[in-house]
Amino acid sequence: MSEKPDNEEENLAEGTLLSHLVELRSRLLKAVTAIVIVLVPLVPFSQRVFEIISKPLRAVIPSGQLLATKPLSPIFTPFKAVCLVAIFLAMPYVLYQVWAFVAPGLYRKEKRFALPLLATSIFLFYAGVAFAYFVVFPLIFGFAVTFPSDTINVMPDISEYLDLAITLVLAFGCTFEVPIATVLLVMTGITTVEKLSKARPYVFLLAFVVGMFLTPPDVFSQTLLAIPVYLLYEAGIIMSRFFVKKRAEGTEASTENP
Repeated sequence: MSEKPDNEEENLAEGTLLSHLVELRSRLLKAVTAIVIVLVPLVPFSQRVFEIISKPLRAVIPSGQLLATKPLSPIFTPFKAVCLVAIFLAMPYVLYQVWAFVAPGLYRKEKRFALPLLATSIFLFYAGVAFAYFVVFPLIFGFAVTFPSDTINVMPDISEYLDLAITLVLAFGCTFEVPIATVLLVMTGITTVEKLSKARPYVFLLAFVVGMFLTPPDVFSQTLLAIPVYLLYEAGIIMSRFFVKKRAEGTEASTENP
């Protein structure tokens, strides 16, 4: 079957509130099922999973061991870590279910833009998580361990470490979504590529301010975070130009071929 031209009026499927709720329940059930399917085989390896997550901290602690201050922490903390890993691993499928729920209400033009943005956002989120684990964790924990005096015995609590690790991972995962946020701001008309380009000096300064709050107080650490944030902003401007150009070409084609 040949596709309908973009300029032809589309009739989007409309449903009742009940049908939307049934569809939402179905999508949520599939997403939760995917998480459980990933979680079940990981549970027996919960201790090993937590060892991998805590490796950046244990590598810089002289004793190489963490402290459990609560009786059930050695059980619940690794299980909590494994649940979070299962969610991270199943996230592409979960986001696909979100897409499948929203897609019927989008026009073809919107779908063509939304799907690449969804795929890119998933990649950028995982890139942010990897950057936090392999770059930021060793940097922050290495500084934190060497900062105390010889009279302080550093033995972090496992549950507090996991909470901090989750916070940092989510922070950097969301930070790496800057290009997607930039594209959406341009596509919705809130701002323009020209305005974003003019704001470069302010964004550059803001990137170092963010680095000052999220990293140890030294120039190297701040620069290590600020440069990726600013480069992501530049990537957002480039992506915005591309999507704006594609949308303009599509509009011109629709006008020329009524």
